[in-house]
Amino acid sequence: MAIIVRLDRVMADRKMSLNELAQKVGMSNVNLSNLKTGKMKGIRFETMNAICEVLDCQPGDLFEFTKEEK
Repeated sequence: MAIIVRLDRVMADRKMSLNELAQKVGMSNVNLSNLKTGKMKGIRFETMNAICEVLDCQPGDLFEFTKEEK
């Protein structure tokens, strides 16, 4: 996939654990872990808004686009 999830990097910068973020955002650990590892196919704006609010970041901090070579 061309979009890379950088949630782990932002969480590390904020010294926040997966469990702590999941609790503050109101997500299950499993779903948040799937997002962090890039296993999810999509994310709701409501969820992205909550994550950005808790981590004090922008959506662009959480995702990176790289062109796929053909």
